[in-house]
Amino acid sequence: MKKLILATAVAAGVGLGTAQSAMADRIALVISTLNNPFFVTLQEGAQSQAEELGHELIVLDSGNDAARELSNVEDALARDIDVLLINPTDSDAVASSVRTANAQDVPVITLDRSANGGSVVSHIASDNVAGGQLAGEFIIERLGGEGQVVQLEGVPGASATRNRGEGFMTAIEAADGIELVATQPANFNRSEGLNVMENLLQAHQGIDAVFAQNDEMALGAQRALQASGLEDVVLVGFDGTDDGIQAVNDGKMAATIAQQPARIGELGVITADRVIKGESVDENVPVPLQLVTQE
Repeated sequence: MKKLILATAVAAGVGLGTAQSAMADRIALVISTLNNPFFVTLQEGAQSQAEELGHELIVLDSGNDAARELSNVEDALARDIDVLLINPTDSDAVASSVRTANAQDVPVITLDRSANGGSVVSHIASDNVAGGQLAGEFIIERLGGEGQVVQLEGVPGASATRNRGEGFMTAIEAADGIELVATQPANFNRSEGLNVMENLLQAHQGIDAVFAQNDEMALGAQRALQASGLEDVVLVGFDGTDDGIQAVNDGKMAATIAQQPARIGELGVITADRVIKGESVDENVPVPLQLVTQE
């Protein structure tokens, strides 16, 4: 199990007594995977904010494994944490982890992906439904309202997968001239995006556009499209990672729906800090999205 304990940083000028008090406040971040630039950036945002506020942040990587996620939560709870931040691997499976924390009266805050069970004090995420719809509307406009489209989905069961797909389908189904010829999971993974796209290109002729539910899958799909000489296919990703935005700037992707993963991490720690202080927090904290194109 990969574990990382991030040291507390106390701001200059804080007295020893205050520093020792702050040290007692432990926040755990159980993250779906650190093998994805988006979640690495989210973790970095949380780390930076924890250091600024004087909290100890414990980070545990679930490796996209729900059983490992539950083990990580149990490990974190054994360390006498004050708040649990969790970025679920699967919105249904994470319910067991949330209920485990509930049983020990540890407040739970979900990041990026929601939990379909247990009690959560706050959920911090982008509006993934709106983002998926924005991607669909962009593709429709680029294709002039006509064409064949495929979708690469994320991890089955993740709320981000479900919500991005819901928004995308809302846009696509409203356009009479657009045909969704295939939708298939590639688990938010670049290499799987490449393999799935290669298979789809063999099965379907005349694909005009691809919506990948994250930039990693989009970048994998881009390699498959390039190898097949189909660089004119409209390719849209999601997340706005550094690699994704660079691909847009280089003309390899038409667009990406940019999230703010660092901000999600920051807001998670800020919300945890308020919970620790006994302050009220919002049940849902939206983080704005932006369509990024060369223009």
